[in-house]
Amino acid sequence: MTSIHDGTGRVPAAFLAQGTSSFTDFLGSYAPELLPHRRALPAGAHVDAPHGTTIVAATFPGGVVMAGDRRATMGNLIAQRDIEKVFPADEFSCVSIAGTAGIGLEMTRLFQVELEHYEKIEGTTLSLDGKANRLSTMIRGNLGLAMQGLAVVPMFVGYDPESREGRIFSYDVTGGRYEETNYHSVGSGSLFARGALKKLHRPGMNADQVVRVTVQALYDAADDDSATGGPDLTRSIWPVVFVITADGAHRWSDTEVGMVVRSVVEERMTAPDGPHAAE
Repeated sequence: MTSIHDGTGRVPAAFLAQGTSSFTDFLGSYAPELLPHRRALPAGAHVDAPHGTTIVAATFPGGVVMAGDRRATMGNLIAQRDIEKVFPADEFSCVSIAGTAGIGLEMTRLFQVELEHYEKIEGTTLSLDGKANRLSTMIRGNLGLAMQGLAVVPMFVGYDPESREGRIFSYDVTGGRYEETNYHSVGSGSLFARGALKKLHRPGMNADQVVRVTVQALYDAADDDSATGGPDLTRSIWPVVFVITADGAHRWSDTEVGMVVRSVVEERMTAPDGPHAAE
């Protein structure tokens, strides 16, 4: 591992030179072995690592909601019941991970530093499209590990001050970037979650209503996908929910999310398939 100490007590010149606004590029030139995608598995090797699923996001006028379940699985085992998969990327955006949990968490931390480094060097923040493109580049760099079974498929959402709306970006393992309209989901339970979002989401909903829709979507995903964690009432483990508006990214407290989850579960006691689509 490369050390910043060279034995002279002085900071290496690389840290003092005027460099790139990309922290990933800087690290790639100074200590490339520290980048997650520079590691490679031996040929034929197979790693059993915890995987995370299902993430949902949906927009409302002036913002966007992102929510994720808390389960990580390893084969047919539950590896962790309270893993977090949704993180603030900066003040006005969030990133979530589905796929190999360890690689995804590492990529998320690197992305957070990437945005902070850009702001420090340039004195301004990246545009929302610029942030989405930076994440696309990082995913593309992980293609080698993805081909060996350690794929990460994030989703990125944020408030765009230019258009004054919430926007959703999805990706594929090659780094392809796609902007989604109104709602989207990723992970093994995404098929079921997207069906619920399609049924329940309406463009004119407010933030509270959209949070409830995302919780309904995660419930439906857990109902049909064993890798997605459902409501854990006995342990009080709730989905992670972020609401992003012009005021910034705000994580709902466990008390707030718990009230929504308990309400949804109570409703499902008499209507197991959930609410019908609004006319």
